[in-house]
Amino acid sequence: MFRRLFFALLMLVGTAAQAQPYNIVFRLDGSTDSMLYIGRHYRDEVRLVDSARLKGGAYTFVGKKGLPRGIYALVHQDRTKQLGDFCIDDSRQFTIGADADMTASKVKVIGSDANRQMFAYLATVADARAEMKDINERKKNEATKAKAEADEKALIERMKAYEQEARHPKKPTLFFDLVNLFDSPEVPDSVEDKAYYYRQHYWDGIFEARRAGKMPDFVYTPNMFNKLNYFFFGHLYNADSDTIMAEVDRLWARVGDDTAMQRYIMDFITPRYYRSTRNIGWDAVWCHIASEYYLKGRCPWEREGNLYNMRYNYNRIVQSLIGAHGQELWMADTSQNPDPNTWISSHRFPEKYVILWFWDPDCHHCQKYSEELKVLYDSLKKAPDRRFEVYAVGYESDIDKWKKYIREHKLPFVHVGGTNVNIDYQEAYNVHSAPTMIILNEKRDIIMNKLIPIGSLLDFLDEYEKRKKN
Repeated sequence: MFRRLFFALLMLVGTAAQAQPYNIVFRLDGSTDSMLYIGRHYRDEVRLVDSARLKGGAYTFVGKKGLPRGIYALVHQDRTKQLGDFCIDDSRQFTIGADADMTASKVKVIGSDANRQMFAYLATVADARAEMKDINERKKNEATKAKAEADEKALIERMKAYEQEARHPKKPTLFFDLVNLFDSPEVPDSVEDKAYYYRQHYWDGIFEARRAGKMPDFVYTPNMFNKLNYFFFGHLYNADSDTIMAEVDRLWARVGDDTAMQRYIMDFITPRYYRSTRNIGWDAVWCHIASEYYLKGRCPWEREGNLYNMRYNYNRIVQSLIGAHGQELWMADTSQNPDPNTWISSHRFPEKYVILWFWDPDCHHCQKYSEELKVLYDSLKKAPDRRFEVYAVGYESDIDKWKKYIREHKLPFVHVGGTNVNIDYQEAYNVHSAPTMIILNEKRDIIMNKLIPIGSLLDFLDEYEKRKKN
């Protein structure tokens, strides 16, 4: 409810206009802080840029330069708590009076139209939220429900009209320019593929401003952080890796040669896809970003040491991506015979699929999943086509403990382990914890590199075969 209306409550902005002298006064009734700070936003942080002591009942920030246009945070003397936000537009000499909490409805502004508009808007939105909260409570009671629903409809219509008028003032200021600029696209009802349309137009406001020569310094706004975060980890959260990679490429292309914005985007996206276990295919996104941008020299700000580590990790991870050919392992079974001629291959089974199961008998999750896998495996013993074999690699250096656990729990898989192995399986399959599951198809290509619920295993294989046919 009120998506566009309440969006303003989240936005705080710093733009790249020429810094000018400033004289900003805060009079906060009841404030006990001996000092306050002004903070600039960067990602989800606030970086302090100026301070003022309480003198004569006011905090006066004075400077010859250093505060470009934007919306800044007023920060408590503990340097962490934000008391509120205020706008620096064309006027850099103004006074704001308020209570100690900077409640929007109690703010009085002298010398700044931008702040008058901003606080009036935020106060109206806050009142609407309080009114909606009361309406929701009355809707729970049958005696007042009908009246509450009518009040709700009236409130929504009233706020729509107010927002339309407020967002298009006769004299535009920075606050409303940026509310509109960061707004999400409206998708026409006539559009068939609404998700695709939304992605295609999500960044239009920002880059239209850039083409018009009005590109603000978005790297100093939580707006950009929130917009990036929602786009990649909200809207695209369940998208396939190809779609995500295409959107990364498209966003980079639209940024152009703005190095500050390039760095902001890459520093935000890259670590969030690295070794993520949340979603299938996200490791492929990280590999794409690493190979196409960092390792090709398109991120000149990155230090050589970090690039070295990235190249090393890329070479490991890329081998275990879905679609890559699984490297053949030859390992000794529980007999631990050192003769390579007796070792067992991970690839040479008659079953169509091989589940590489890296497990540790001391790991609780490994125990749980191994037991579930055993139940499924045993239930398919008499099936005409079990379809898969389990190549269980003991992720445990204590051989006796490993063998004892297998024996006592009667795990029916093909068990291998120890140091008698042809290659480093941790490097080959990027195994850095247990349990880890890798599923290979009939060509022994990787079709899954994440741990999936054992109860979904057969459904996954069915779906894979269905997709392959289509």
